[in-house]
Amino acid sequence: MNLAIAALLAGVALCAGQYLIWMYAPIEVTMGLVQKIFYVHMPMAAWAMISFFVVFLASAAYLLKRDIKFDYIAGAAAEIGVIFSGLALVTGSIWGRAAWNVWWTWDPRLTTTLIMWFVYAAYLVLRTSPMSAERRSLVCAVLGVVAFVDVPLVFYSARLWRSVHPNVIGAKGGGMEPEMLTTLMVNLAAFGLFWLVLLAVRYRQVRLSGQLDAKMVWDQD
Repeated sequence: MNLAIAALLAGVALCAGQYLIWMYAPIEVTMGLVQKIFYVHMPMAAWAMISFFVVFLASAAYLLKRDIKFDYIAGAAAEIGVIFSGLALVTGSIWGRAAWNVWWTWDPRLTTTLIMWFVYAAYLVLRTSPMSAERRSLVCAVLGVVAFVDVPLVFYSARLWRSVHPNVIGAKGGGMEPEMLTTLMVNLAAFGLFWLVLLAVRYRQVRLSGQLDAKMVWDQD
């Protein structure tokens, strides 16, 4: 699919998702309008974890094949994952302020998510470290594999430990009305298409940047 067409479809899907959030999904009785943050919060959190899973797969592939394209994919996915998980933390704090009357609580789901954000933020810092390109790619690949250990903990934390965070996944819709579930699924798909476009664009940018850096080194030699 042409990237421009995919970007247009992603924009339309996101607009459709916003329409469903504000015009179709009913207002939740207890929390009111603030509950609608959930329809953005949950897709961003889900696609952040998928981003980090892609980092894990691409990093493992680089360690096995030493193909630089896998390093580029891992870097692009990590950047998107850090942005999405950061926004998920922010929207979750706004939602938590209305639900729990605090901006932050050291709940297992929130704590493991924050740790995950810091680990992958450190991964991005490592990608800019002053070492040879080959060594940097190798070190980043190792960290990309090891860092994924925290992602399953985020996913299962609400089940493993006592948590005030709602566990919608696997809860048969989490007791939501059909209109709410439809709105959530549409936004999950819309953010997924948006995620794919971002990944494709950023991968292309990172690949071209890597080729330019390699050419500059070659010219200097």
